[in-house]
Amino acid sequence: METRSARLTICLIILVHFSLQETPAKKRSGKRDGGNAAAIEELKKQIDDIVQELTLLKEQQALQTVCLKGTKIHGKCYLADDVKKRFHAASEDCLAKGGTLSAPATGHENEELQEYVRRSVGPEEQVWLGFNDMLTEGRWLDQAGSVLRYTNWETEITHQPDGERAKNCAVLSTTANGKWFDESCRAEKASVCEFNIV
Repeated sequence: METRSARLTICLIILVHFSLQETPAKKRSGKRDGGNAAAIEELKKQIDDIVQELTLLKEQQALQTVCLKGTKIHGKCYLADDVKKRFHAASEDCLAKGGTLSAPATGHENEELQEYVRRSVGPEEQVWLGFNDMLTEGRWLDQAGSVLRYTNWETEITHQPDGERAKNCAVLSTTANGKWFDESCRAEKASVCEFNIV
């Protein structure tokens, strides 16, 4: 961070230096105008690049804060919200924070998420997952519109998903050891937002 600040300071000094020399240079040689203008444009580009890097660093720092409040699992941060909301409201809240509803991509992620929900929301809770079958019944898609590569439906007792058109959203249940159930999107559940940090 200090190196970038030093680069920015140096660029600004050079830019000021060229700006001050530009007026006398015009009197001496029309040829130097093109060179100075090109140098100034290059410095402006470098300054813009540094500002973009600074913005990215600020975003990464904000994600680090999310990780401190929540938990980190495999390059993702998770932040629980125990306020119960309908699926769409919970999804919009996560999007507003810069994330999405949690969508475990592996068995290990699912286990870690279940344990985090158990600790932060409660031992007998369900949380919304970031996928649904609203477009085509039985075709579960994540919030990016991709078909799920990993699933953890409860298939032994209740044969999930079983809700047909009435249940188009999914929840993770801590009482069922992290198994998934389809649920009406109008039900009110807690949620966990997921933020990619890689």
